[in-house]
Amino acid sequence: MHRDSPDILAVAPRPKPPVLRRRALTIALSVAGTLAFLLLSLPLPFLFGPMCACLIAALFGAPLLGLGVISKAARTILGIAVGASITPEVLARLPQMAASVAFIPPYIIAIALIGVPYFHKICKYDLPTAYFAAMPGGLQDMLAFGQDAGANVRALSLAHATRVLIIVTVAPLLIVKGFELPLDHPMGASAAEVPLTELALMAAAGLIGWKGGERIGLFGATIIGPLILTSALSLGGFIHARPPAEAIKTAQFFIGMGIGVGYVGVTLHELRRDVLAGTVYVAILALLALLVTEIVVQLGFAEPLEGFLSFAPGGQAEMTVLGIIAGADLGFIVVHHLLRVLLVVAGAPLAARFIGMKIGTGK
Repeated sequence: MHRDSPDILAVAPRPKPPVLRRRALTIALSVAGTLAFLLLSLPLPFLFGPMCACLIAALFGAPLLGLGVISKAARTILGIAVGASITPEVLARLPQMAASVAFIPPYIIAIALIGVPYFHKICKYDLPTAYFAAMPGGLQDMLAFGQDAGANVRALSLAHATRVLIIVTVAPLLIVKGFELPLDHPMGASAAEVPLTELALMAAAGLIGWKGGERIGLFGATIIGPLILTSALSLGGFIHARPPAEAIKTAQFFIGMGIGVGYVGVTLHELRRDVLAGTVYVAILALLALLVTEIVVQLGFAEPLEGFLSFAPGGQAEMTVLGIIAGADLGFIVVHHLLRVLLVVAGAPLAARFIGMKIGTGK
């Protein structure tokens, strides 16, 4: 049959429910998942509850939809939390971090040398898709660069979503079992205990940092913009606490929801190809990350927990959440992740052109 001729056997696709109904369903499932995790006393209920509920529903074909700007706003909370952890004491320790930070560039190079051939030669991805699927930068940045280079955006999205999903799921287990640390560190004071002036300054830093960062094209503006402004407030002595615990839980809720919603519409073919490819790649990345972490720790450049969270190839937001609830040194962790994301985002277009891709032309 000619490709342009009508297929009388084809069934018209079922129309999607209205946007508001899809988002209401997503919120309802996320709340149900959170309550289930709380009732069953399962770990990280505000992160894993929404993530598991939305993931399962998405795989069964539920028409879920993320909350867009609301989810972005929630991510600013993590930027504020990290910024509030940047104190004069942390700045004084930067020279001590230099030896550990020096491992980030070769770590990224090793990831590229292993990951690109894996996706290109073994998984049979085209070169643009293989390159941007391999690099552990910000999801939105990798999708944007990949789209400009003519990559398969859906495959990129699933590969990165799978990376984050598995790391976020496995990392807490490793912290509890491997490091024998409980994930019950206080997330912060309650909102009632934080002065209103500091809450107002945090809110202003979040909004101005986010929108101002987007205006100037700052990578990861929802987190990095608020981080920069809040760290200035912290260093200036204007704020002395992280965002309240209620805000941190809200951020976890929307991050978990976003991870699950990332699998909406996934097909069996995509499960076999893209999700499986991403799963195997996570195992490769994990081995590489553990090797680098072990070297850094054995050389005395980092404590085990901080070394693990600094080199884990998860998303910056997700690693920040784990750092908070594990009681880790957020300043140490964020310095490493910022450099990793900065190098990947800044170097991606240059590296892509070096290996023959033309960003912006789809070739």
